[in-house]
Amino acid sequence: MKMGRLPALVRTTTFRLALLHASIFILFSASLLAYLYYETAGHMSRQAETELNAEFQELSAAYRGGLDRLNQAVTERSEARGKFFYLLLDSNGQKLSGDFDVLPAAAPAGQVVDVQFEYDARTLAGQPSRRSAEGRISRLGEGGVLMVAYDVGQLGEMNKRISEVVWRSAAVGFVLSLIGGVVISRSAAQRAEQLARTTEGVMAGDLTRRAPVQGSGDEFDRLSEQLNAMLGKLERLVISSRSAGDSIAHDLRSPLTRLRNRLEAGLMENADEGPRVALAKSIDDVDSLLETFNAVLRLSRVQAGATGSFRRTDLRGIIDELAELYQPVCEDKELSFTYEPEADLFVFADSHLIAQALSNLLDNAVKYTPTGGSVRLAARHGQGGDVEISVIDSGPGIPAQDRERVIERFVRLEQSRSEPGSGLGLSLASAVAEAHSGRLVLGDGDGQPQPRGLSATLALPAA
Repeated sequence: MKMGRLPALVRTTTFRLALLHASIFILFSASLLAYLYYETAGHMSRQAETELNAEFQELSAAYRGGLDRLNQAVTERSEARGKFFYLLLDSNGQKLSGDFDVLPAAAPAGQVVDVQFEYDARTLAGQPSRRSAEGRISRLGEGGVLMVAYDVGQLGEMNKRISEVVWRSAAVGFVLSLIGGVVISRSAAQRAEQLARTTEGVMAGDLTRRAPVQGSGDEFDRLSEQLNAMLGKLERLVISSRSAGDSIAHDLRSPLTRLRNRLEAGLMENADEGPRVALAKSIDDVDSLLETFNAVLRLSRVQAGATGSFRRTDLRGIIDELAELYQPVCEDKELSFTYEPEADLFVFADSHLIAQALSNLLDNAVKYTPTGGSVRLAARHGQGGDVEISVIDSGPGIPAQDRERVIERFVRLEQSRSEPGSGLGLSLASAVAEAHSGRLVLGDGDGQPQPRGLSATLALPAA
């Protein structure tokens, strides 16, 4: 017969946590109650056994003086009405002294036997009563028999009360453990349900949903913060992807249209430009298209984590080469170029990615800075222990409200898109910074006072 699946509540982690909590609490309670029982009822039983042994030892000492001396000792103890009962028989089984007339059990063939029995007694009011006793019967060397017993009614009543308390406490502990487990796991269940509703809302298309953070600093808050950071990045990527199609179409339509028109014009017999010139210009257009696609691929690889090999690298050598490369480029465009390096710029990095990111920043600075402006490349140790490489220009700059948006894919502030480029330079530089556990910081440049210019800084952890 196939068994059905367990109820949904039983399969939840919160139910298992409650069950685990109850089990641990019950185990602790059982151990504590067992210890208490051992130290109370067990202690009284052990104490009675010790006193019985001591009584037998004293009577054994008296028996060394003969049976008459033992008889005298038993008579004195029996008349004193202590906690013990006695019975002394001679070798013929006749009573010599004691509280009972006959043995409650057969005399042992050997030396000693422990017995449990009941006897008739009277209460203080004179009513008959049946009581329980425990004792020890010993056969003497001369053939006589000695019995020493004690009433266990009071001890048994105490044991009974303690046992009842233990079992009641165990039942109460079991109920309290279940209640405590449910109460403790209820909060975890509610937080997990909130996270589940958040993810369900995001899967339904609401990318603005965020997990609640209660501010307690517990693991659920940390998980919510990480989930919210992931959802924020996902929202930005989705929004960027939605606009990427239009941006790519806009960027590719113009060069493809020029390419088609140029090839068509080159086929005409009366064209102003010959076929070779048309093909050469068409190759330039194709190269521009390939550059855009290559930029997209590089950015995708960096964001996917395919960042090559990292090693401890001194960035001074890379920056020196870039400064030597871009100084003549700036001179050709009539821009002043300044290089301000510091020594020992060690970071744990992929040198090719760092060079690519800095090249993009320098390309943008040269492209957007008008003739007569300035471009400055600075490398220094930051106040927070980071290595900071800055490209600072006196161009039009980027408004503060657009600096977060401009690092997204295909975002270009000039809507006409008349300048060459794909809008991926800052995106790639930011992705490289994140891959190195750093950041790209955009600020005002060297423009005084307008245009404000742009400062683009790669801040990387020092190694």
